Amino acid sequence: MHVACGLVIVVGWSPVAVGVAVGLYVVRMFGVTAFYHRYFSHRTFRAGRVVQFLGACLGASATQRGPLWWAAHHRHHHRRSDTALDAHSPHAHGFWWSHVGWFMNRSNFATDLQQVRDFAKFPELVWLDKYDVAVPAVLLAALAGLGAWLQHSAPELGTSAGQMVVWGFCISTVVLFHVTSSVNSLCHLLGRRVWPTRDQSRNSAVLAVLTLGEGWHNNHHWCPGTVRQGFRWWEVDVTYYVLRGLSVLGLVSQLRGLPPRAMAKERRIA
Repeated sequence: MHVACGLVIVVGWSPVAVGVAVGLYVVRMFGVTAFYHRYFSHRTFRAGRVVQFLGACLGASATQRGPLWWAAHHRHHHRRSDTALDAHSPHAHGFWWSHVGWFMNRSNFATDLQQVRDFAKFPELVWLDKYDVAVPAVLLAALAGLGAWLQHSAPELGTSAGQMVVWGFCISTVVLFHVTSSVNSLCHLLGRRVWPTRDQSRNSAVLAVLTLGEGWHNNHHWCPGTVRQGFRWWEVDVTYYVLRGLSVLGLVSQLRGLPPRAMAKERRIA
């Protein structure tokens, strides 16, 4: 997919294609942060079975494997963070391994269902986890079809099927992957440590903006069970704001708030 991004010199660009790329980046980032991470990995809010499956599909569209696989690895990460048993610790395995290497290593391909027995009881989630390429394939086909239709019906937009595939899917997905992976790698190397966690997690305001709130990583490791990762008013956490809105609409419920220790005086240690 990285190589396919180079096809931009062939297909060119258009405002529509770039806009779709940005829109899909934001929407799919929310799917990863809200559902893959805060819901399936940490159960920080409740959702009915339909919303649960739709959230899993939204996360799967990011092309970061299935919801059970993602949650199982993340739960293991919290138990073994920054030790040799942590599959993507930059301190134990180096930056590039923590950023991309572990994800492509065959030893990490399998889903440890013992880590996610609470969600493995849903057959639709097991199916989606097994056929994790299904949703990205549908998205790719839909983008190609939309581009072809726009090229035929609205040629003044300068958009084509190739542009929608390269910009809307390939470039958007690659950027999404690297920004998400930066939480595993950079957020354990760079930034501020304000809480004395047992690992080397750090807060990054820049990554918090790019990941819709996940950059407050030291906060998260200090209180992984809360739906909020921005503890203070100035710690922007877009994912949390959207989840609050969804709770008002009745689509999700029982958002787990900040525990007392999250409100204690920060102990700045780096």
